[in-house]
Amino acid sequence: MASADLREELDCSICLSTYTDPVMLRCGHNFCRVCIGRVLDTQDGSGVYSCPDCREEFRMRPTPMRNLALHNIMETFLFTQPTRTEIGICCTYCVDSPVPAVRSCLHCEASLCDKHLRAHSKSPEHVLSDPSTSLEKRKCSVHKKILEYYCTEDAACICVSCSLAGEHRGHRVEMLDEAYKNKLRNVLQKLITKREEAEERVRSLEEQWRKAQEQAAGEAERVTALCTDIRRRVDDLEKKVLSEISRQEKEESLSLSALIHQLEIKKDELSRKMRHIEELCNMADPLTVLQDPDTGDLCDPEEEGGDEDTGGHDKQPHDGGDLDVAVISHTLHTLCDVISGIRSGIYVGDPADILLDVTTAANNLLISDDLKTATGTEENQNRPETAERFQNNQVMSRRGFTSGRHYCDIEGRRSKGWMVGMCYPSIDRRGGQSHIGYNNKSWSLRMYNNQYSVIHDSKEIRLHDKISSERFRIYLDYEAGQLSFYELCEPIRHLHTFTVAFSEPLHAAFCVWRDSIKILGGSRN
Repeated sequence: MASADLREELDCSICLSTYTDPVMLRCGHNFCRVCIGRVLDTQDGSGVYSCPDCREEFRMRPTPMRNLALHNIMETFLFTQPTRTEIGICCTYCVDSPVPAVRSCLHCEASLCDKHLRAHSKSPEHVLSDPSTSLEKRKCSVHKKILEYYCTEDAACICVSCSLAGEHRGHRVEMLDEAYKNKLRNVLQKLITKREEAEERVRSLEEQWRKAQEQAAGEAERVTALCTDIRRRVDDLEKKVLSEISRQEKEESLSLSALIHQLEIKKDELSRKMRHIEELCNMADPLTVLQDPDTGDLCDPEEEGGDEDTGGHDKQPHDGGDLDVAVISHTLHTLCDVISGIRSGIYVGDPADILLDVTTAANNLLISDDLKTATGTEENQNRPETAERFQNNQVMSRRGFTSGRHYCDIEGRRSKGWMVGMCYPSIDRRGGQSHIGYNNKSWSLRMYNNQYSVIHDSKEIRLHDKISSERFRIYLDYEAGQLSFYELCEPIRHLHTFTVAFSEPLHAAFCVWRDSIKILGGSRN
């Protein structure tokens, strides 16, 4: 016991472990140098320092002094004594030297070695457990009896007296072992639930990752195909323009060569006449020359018909390099269309006609012969009434789209009102709910009294930006589930995008009152 008491004296009151580099304050209490340093650091902000043991205060931060005597005693004692980790929990009754305990008696609050365990009482109240240093915690603080039960209502460990006559009387109680297992089961169940949630989250993230990879691969493929198509178009355009330039150059060369040949002939003829005139000038008798009818025309060579061979005196060969640049510029304009489509983000390939379906046109709509213009009219068109025909003001396109990217350019005057958009073929053809945008099967851009809005399922979104153009684009990306509207100005301007998981084919749809809607063109991919 003396050695145990001495060991306790070698423990730092802060870390409760054997001193490490012991130091002493002016009040005489000892601590580990690191431990007291941390305590004093926490007191820096208060302006007052105090000893953790006696609470003596110091106005200035004290400087701990190394306690050499205690340091030497500690080293000598620890050198001759086994460490606690070597012994573990010692027998309470072995006072001469520490002996490891094998069991602890909760009733006696003592730990026992093999020798004292054999002599220990075998009475039921003497409950044995694994060696422990906190035996008092295994007993009720009120009745000093062993804690055998667990009160589920108060979440407290209790003894038999607490459950029968104490403050836990009438409460639901369980045996400690059962309560311990139940608590572990609850914790385990919570952990299992959290693990399942984590696994589900991992699966969800992995699915998102997979979709992101697929989307990236799809976009990469689309961009590659787009760039390949653009390169093909540029190459074809280059060949076409170069061919046109070469053709014009050949025509120009042939024309100029013919003119040069004719002028060379004329030049030789004029040279011959000039030599003849010079010979006549050298003749002695001018009268003979003037009276000779064969020489009368030599005086005015311009009156001869030689110019007929070259097209006349007034016709001059035009300057070189005069190519038909208008044709070349018109051909190159195709490249501008490609670039504009890329800049607007809706480049979708070769043109495709979008035509109106007369079998769906209401009888107060006039459809043009080319099936590209719908005009509101008061004159009944007397078309047969069918299930496909709209009752009022509307018409659909012949073709429906179930995949790919497509656009339809339209022109609508800013006067009375119209709506353009897309719809499912299953849209109602009768009643107010049949108008595009006023049901869950259609989407529209609406112009009414020079005010613009987009509508779906009768929900209207006003477009407050100023719109000056009369031309618009309906753009569909079926796989992405996007239906967008653009104003065809310079540059093209995005107005609104609906995002939908499309479930049916989509047809272009038009609703016209006293106005006209004209389809300018369309594209597909």
